[in-house]
Amino acid sequence: MSNNAYLVLENGHVFEGKSFGASGCVTGEAVFTTGMTGYLETLTDPSYYGQIVVQTFPLIGNYGVIPADFESEKPHVRGYIVREKCDTPSNFRCPTDKFGTLDNFLKTNNIIGLYGIDTRQLTKIIRESGVMNARIFSLSGDKKKDEAILSELKHPDFEKIKSYTIKDAVNSVTLNADKVEKTAAEVFTESAQYRAVPVTADGLKINDPKKAMERGIKLDGTKKRIVLWDFGAKANIRRELLKRGVEVITVAANSKAEDILKLKPDGVMLSNGPGDPEENTGIIKELATLCKQKTLPIFGICLGHQLLALAMGGKTEKLKYGHRGGNQPVKNLETNRVYISSQNHGYAVSNNGLPANSKPFFINVNDETNEGLRYQNINAFTVQFHPEASSGPLDTGFLFDDFVKMIGA
Repeated sequence: MSNNAYLVLENGHVFEGKSFGASGCVTGEAVFTTGMTGYLETLTDPSYYGQIVVQTFPLIGNYGVIPADFESEKPHVRGYIVREKCDTPSNFRCPTDKFGTLDNFLKTNNIIGLYGIDTRQLTKIIRESGVMNARIFSLSGDKKKDEAILSELKHPDFEKIKSYTIKDAVNSVTLNADKVEKTAAEVFTESAQYRAVPVTADGLKINDPKKAMERGIKLDGTKKRIVLWDFGAKANIRRELLKRGVEVITVAANSKAEDILKLKPDGVMLSNGPGDPEENTGIIKELATLCKQKTLPIFGICLGHQLLALAMGGKTEKLKYGHRGGNQPVKNLETNRVYISSQNHGYAVSNNGLPANSKPFFINVNDETNEGLRYQNINAFTVQFHPEASSGPLDTGFLFDDFVKMIGA
């Protein structure tokens, strides 16, 4: 039997529902994501660090918990809210001897969950008012503990809720995805099994691993070496690179440009990650140093896109409610072609503060915010959306091929 749970928004709105996962109280930044599938990728995406995530799709948990789909070792959300949870999952890939249900998974990882509220109303509030902080009060059935929670609930400290900020986000999640790493052979075998193989710009799938990986091989037979600068990387970024036949070396967020260059990379991949990009002053400084190697191929995704823009003199801004979900349309300004993309960001590179010597590459069709840049003074391009897109869509996976092709033989 579930216990009561409550969500208190900083603007005073209160939602009453039921508790699942861990019990207790937690404060975070409330955001919504529109993905119909991919809840495991959402939970384990380091970019959600410090946030209470609301799923707009009404039923979550129906295919259970599948560790092979994790984007990192563990969940990074502060809290998790769904309309309805499934306690009887059915999927041949879901091992019943480990987590089984979403409820057990959240309990194991001490994540507080809330279900049974009107998530549509909650989403409309966030969309109209903008991203705001919130606090979940989740009862456990323990009389003494619950009395303390209910006492606080009667008189919420709204100033304390409003003052919550996400701190030291990147350093808190760097090198988490590498704990679920697999070999190139394993990655391609699993991808081929579920048809998540490399896709060309024309939408054609490359099912032959030898053909898919040939671009990652130099003329001397060795693999092209990519350094993945991990600011909270999703595991599928590394997988997508491995599918192209390259060698991938992952380095921590606090790495120095000098140490990265000592690895003799043929290219550098800048990963996604959480938090306000402008707070990462050390990384921005090191990126500016790295960019003095003007011919070094660089590809940035999400936070990596924002950090490179800042390193090159651009500006970023916080969006009203962000872009989160697997159905965001983006337009390639070089071809005028529109793609459906996966996104998870609360900040964007400002259209009024684009870096010098850069050209807009992609824009968001919905609100015309910047979704990509191509640089003219360095050998780099970046995108705000997620071309690695696990659990989909796969429309823009060809950008990994473009990056590998940038690297000379």
